[in-house]
Amino acid sequence: MAERISSFARVQPYRPTTNTFRAYGLLVLILLSTHTGYIYGGELRPFTTDGCSVFPDGTPRQQSLWAECCIRHDLAYWKGGTYQERLTADQALQQCVAQSGEPEIAQLMLAGVRVGGSPYFPTTYRWGYGWPYRRGYQALSGEEKIEVSQQLDRLKTIIQSLSTEVSSDKQPSQ
Repeated sequence: MAERISSFARVQPYRPTTNTFRAYGLLVLILLSTHTGYIYGGELRPFTTDGCSVFPDGTPRQQSLWAECCIRHDLAYWKGGTYQERLTADQALQQCVAQSGEPEIAQLMLAGVRVGGSPYFPTTYRWGYGWPYRRGYQALSGEEKIEVSQQLDRLKTIIQSLSTEVSSDKQPSQ
């Protein structure tokens, strides 16, 4: 038994080799390649919104006070475009939130979106998040503008349909 214990004591600690690091690197590349549709896809994905992303949609008393401002901002971020278009969208968010009676919050939100909304971050709320990652700041082509318009038309149709359903649910039964 003593010989067995002493053989365990002689076990050397694990030291990764260059080949181990290469294998880990290859594994990371394989894992990333399974998400190529998100990173390298080619078409505009349908519009999505999460309200104010990582920021509250309103105050504790009025929990959706500036949510509409954020949804409008998300729409601009979804379609993306030039640096100037992003600046305009961010300033519109600031103005909208300030008009809700919260100018200090508006300033804070402006700072947040200016820092965190870069198109170069692989986030779900980056500038141009409807397009494949790494688009950067690019003016929309004529074809892309048509694609944005078609996506918005589909969204309007869905909203109108849902609105009709909700209205009919509110009608008293006869």
